[in-house]
Amino acid sequence: MMCRIFRVILIMTLLVSSIILVVIFFSGTPLTATDLVNKVVVWLPDSEGQGIVEGTPMFENDQRSATQPASARWRLVWSDEFNGAVLDTTKWTYDVGGTGWGNNEDEFYTKELTNVRVEDGNLVIEAKEQSYYLHDYTSGRIKTQGLASWTYGRIEARIKIPIGQGVWPAFWMLGEDITTNAWPRCGEIDIMENIGSEPNTIYATLHGPGYSGGNGIGHSFKLDRIVSDDFHVFAVDWLPGEIHWYVDDVLYKTITKGDVPGQWVYDHPFFIILNVAVGGNWPGDPNPATAFPQQMLVDYVRVYQP
Repeated sequence: MMCRIFRVILIMTLLVSSIILVVIFFSGTPLTATDLVNKVVVWLPDSEGQGIVEGTPMFENDQRSATQPASARWRLVWSDEFNGAVLDTTKWTYDVGGTGWGNNEDEFYTKELTNVRVEDGNLVIEAKEQSYYLHDYTSGRIKTQGLASWTYGRIEARIKIPIGQGVWPAFWMLGEDITTNAWPRCGEIDIMENIGSEPNTIYATLHGPGYSGGNGIGHSFKLDRIVSDDFHVFAVDWLPGEIHWYVDDVLYKTITKGDVPGQWVYDHPFFIILNVAVGGNWPGDPNPATAFPQQMLVDYVRVYQP
């Protein structure tokens, strides 16, 4: 049996529009290569440099590099890995109360360890069915307001969400100027929301002047499995004039300044919020099939910037 051996003469790596293009020159037989955005080149030996033609990508179904964010090269500027014994109150503060939070939610947010704690390397936000200050449910909501805020960057968290009709976990951001520039003029970036009646679906949304509440600009993304079955990394790459949403490093939505019908209000500092709501206008109330308690587990929250 004869084995045909090809000798690699040269491998050149070029940077084309921030995407790596690898062109491989072989002696003997042409080889197809790709820059992973469906532009394919073939080097034809003996073509004296004239043999670059389009062809079929070698990695046609491989989206990993195609969706690799620019932030992969950014530096970590803030994080909480939740490795301590208690919540780090130099990084987080609590929202407390049962005002409905503009959504007619059913829960009362507390600072109690039964609702917010650090345990086994995770932040635990636990929604419970219990009578508390004229409410039937308690839960937790924490934020970095007044302690840390950012303009642009990659904001990501590794989260295992709860499940059940009426359960509403969220990882999101509000403009730091909300105390002087009321919602929605301050802006809201919803990095991840889920309502328990849609166990396979996550939501990405922007709320601003002229496009808030039920008219927010966003997108739903359906996973091929129940989201609450495992941890997932939810993230945004937030740049001037554009925001990109990712789940497990897969890009699933981009919104630009030109996509919103009102003012673009995302060029100033925002703070992070994590919470589990119960009930409300959007998810509706829990039903008898909803099991309590329900927990959102957060492995980490990280912020990267160029």
